[in-house]
Amino acid sequence: MRPRTIQVIAALTAAVAFILAFMAAGAVLVSSLFMAVGLAAVAWLAWSLVGRVKLWGNIQQIRERRRNRAA
Repeated sequence: MRPRTIQVIAALTAAVAFILAFMAAGAVLVSSLFMAVGLAAVAWLAWSLVGRVKLWGNIQQIRERRRNRAA
């Protein structure tokens, strides 16, 4: 199961946002903004990956049912 391009971009965006948040630690408002962007990117990434895993499990169940019917 290969990651999609948008998921790779979201992971890279999250990494950059966290790095910028630590670099801007003195500026609370800017740091909070970058941290929120990073957390949102990580949350979306996790949510999309969980959805793909659920879909993959459903596909496997359908395939297993088809195999059992044919046997």
